[in-house]
Amino acid sequence: MNRFFTARALHADTVIDLEPAIQKHAIQVLRLSEGDQLELVGPEALPHLATILTAAPLRVQVGAALTRRTELPVAVHLICGIPKGEKAELIVQKATELGAAAISFFNSQWATAKWAPNRVVKKLERFQAIAQGAAEQSHRSVVPSIDVVTLNEMTKLHADARLIAYEESAKAGETAALVAAMARRPQSLIAVFGPEGGLSPVEVSTLQSAGYVPVGLGPRILRTETAPLYLLSAVSVLSELQGD
Repeated sequence: MNRFFTARALHADTVIDLEPAIQKHAIQVLRLSEGDQLELVGPEALPHLATILTAAPLRVQVGAALTRRTELPVAVHLICGIPKGEKAELIVQKATELGAAAISFFNSQWATAKWAPNRVVKKLERFQAIAQGAAEQSHRSVVPSIDVVTLNEMTKLHADARLIAYEESAKAGETAALVAAMARRPQSLIAVFGPEGGLSPVEVSTLQSAGYVPVGLGPRILRTETAPLYLLSAVSVLSELQGD
């Protein structure tokens, strides 16, 4: 069943008109019609079943709230060095599908790609749209926030676990830190990933001084767009698929 995010407040047994953008996608693209059902998620992040009453405007009868949980038990904030080409779009889309709560990018010292300040706003708007589409497709209850941060801002962020995905740790055979962090059952986790050029020693040292812990992500060296997805998959296995 198709899911949409709406700015409208949702209450069972009420009738509401949905936004034109939802109307266009639901009616013109998906060819939904009167009597069809869809799922809506409002500002409260609580999904509801809804039934289409009219197509133009798109008027729906809001039904009962849906209780099936689709969010990761851990709020994972990914912070990625700016990658080349369209890899940022790939990271946003797939990380959203895998359950990331927030995704940030930063101008890493060794990055070969840089974002001009006058292009950042448009990029973030595009990324946010990609995240919303991915959240709808994967039946998420929230859309991850997307932003740009600095190294200094990263040192001041708080979470139950703060990790650095560091290739030197992988080369040294480190395999226990991520599992150990998850064994403490964190409610929130921040993970930093380097760009194609990797994180500089200064960046790693700065983050370590702020309390971040370097971790290896298995014995293989992963691409900059693969590493965040590996971590999210590992978090899912360690927090969702093993039971109590």
